[in-house]
Amino acid sequence: MKYSTPVQKRDQPDDSYKFQPLPAPTGPFPYQLDIAQVIPDINTQKMTFHLAGDTGSIRSTDFQRKVITAMQAQFEQDNPPQFLFHLGDVVYNHGEASQYYRQFFGPFQNYPAPIFAIAGNHDSDVNPAAPPYHSLEPFVKVFCDTAPNTVPFSNDIARKSMIQPNVYWTLKTPLANIIGMHSNVPKFGIVTPEQQEWLKAELRSADAERPGKALVLCIHHAPYSADINHGSSIPMITLLEGIFEETGVRPDIVFSGHVHNYQRLVKKYNSGRSVCFVVAGGGGYDELHPIAELSDTRFTNKLDLFEGVTLENYCDQLHGFLRFSIEKTGVQLVMKGDYYSVADDGVVTMEDQFEIKL
Repeated sequence: MKYSTPVQKRDQPDDSYKFQPLPAPTGPFPYQLDIAQVIPDINTQKMTFHLAGDTGSIRSTDFQRKVITAMQAQFEQDNPPQFLFHLGDVVYNHGEASQYYRQFFGPFQNYPAPIFAIAGNHDSDVNPAAPPYHSLEPFVKVFCDTAPNTVPFSNDIARKSMIQPNVYWTLKTPLANIIGMHSNVPKFGIVTPEQQEWLKAELRSADAERPGKALVLCIHHAPYSADINHGSSIPMITLLEGIFEETGVRPDIVFSGHVHNYQRLVKKYNSGRSVCFVVAGGGGYDELHPIAELSDTRFTNKLDLFEGVTLENYCDQLHGFLRFSIEKTGVQLVMKGDYYSVADDGVVTMEDQFEIKL
């Protein structure tokens, strides 16, 4: 039997020494991007988009290409997605410019919509054996440009650079404020004090626009997880739950990657309110991460931090992606998620559906 709660992986080494300094912002504080600058005709009544993380792979792009092909097929259906929000680890293993064509520009060259992104730990790492470069330097050229340009290392692919103002930033849309964090290189993530203060201000700012807009938070390192490779990130749980408590603001949903599978966890707070934490990191890396077995002594769920958190559904044997929508129905916002797995033969199966009324 497998766990139905988050788990902590015991006896993990401290790798905080892997932390990398952040690059300078490319846009003005408070690092917000109006989606109308990228998609001028964005639907103001219903917004649909894809979410996927950990799409890159140093060994093979076969799984990634099958996932992308399945996502592309949805553009031939009713209510096609308007963009992809990538949850990090675009390029393995060290975020090198030389890997962006093979792992991003080539596979995504026929994806017919804009791609926004937060950086993962692999995007942020630096290869000591390569010619010198700074952490996130290629990522910034691809996603944090000041204007759409041909990326020098894209092999002249038609996709231009994105204009995000920073590696942590907020996407402003008519139906939601989507806050994208940067959690750096270490296995369980590190968020700088400066970013923490920014996050508090962005949460309060987004909360002021409720109930007309949803509040969505994206961070690469999954706070809650039941997988065998990483398990939950205690530093990210402590950080986020502390900030939620301090500000009195909790997001409507939290999306993460880092863990190579799909999980939908729900935390019920003492107030009676629940928040959904979704892991969607099965986007293409060839190694998937199974959910831990109850008999596996490497893991425990005996932590107060896990109180009230339940693993509602998961898919840990197949790659896949999430299709997510936010729709205004009268005065109410309704969020819907559909998670699709993609088998080795390309067969696409809906594995999970959920709905959240705000």
